[in-house]
Amino acid sequence: MAIYTKKGDKGRTSLGSGIRVWKDSNRVESYGTIDELNALLGVIEAELNLSSKKYAKYLSEILNQVQNDLFCIGSYLSNPANSTFISHLSQNTSDFEKKIDEMTSKLPELENFILPGGTRIGANLQLARAVSRRAERKIVTLIKKEKVNSDVVSYVNRLSDLFFTMSRFANFNEHKKEIIWKKR
Repeated sequence: MAIYTKKGDKGRTSLGSGIRVWKDSNRVESYGTIDELNALLGVIEAELNLSSKKYAKYLSEILNQVQNDLFCIGSYLSNPANSTFISHLSQNTSDFEKKIDEMTSKLPELENFILPGGTRIGANLQLARAVSRRAERKIVTLIKKEKVNSDVVSYVNRLSDLFFTMSRFANFNEHKKEIIWKKR
């Protein structure tokens, strides 16, 4: 089977439902940004796999779950008839809150804004935080025109918190000091 179809050469694509839309439609922008986030998580996962440290395995397990969830979200956004694909999102959002609390309990208290950076893993997790926020904005734009399951927005919103915490956790475990933002 060829990877190219030439059907999108004029700026239109087919949704999972078979409906043809412009490639810059709100729906395509939404699941396209989810796909971009998933690809970025693959980069982070590759970096984590280079480490034999316990924390890296822990973060890798979380990312694996998120990547699978993002495929489900992308499929749902491409075709809302695939709502069974996202039936687990509410539970996973709650699980992420527990993981955030667990990691936060091991970190120094956050009293200031910090600059993104640190280790490559930490910096890329901050980038994932920013991309997840963009994905959330794209989904909110879609919600203004079409119905979207609210569990999707809650999940993606919580992802930015999860990635922020994971970044701090990775940097902490690598003994990389956080850089405090200083107002100029």
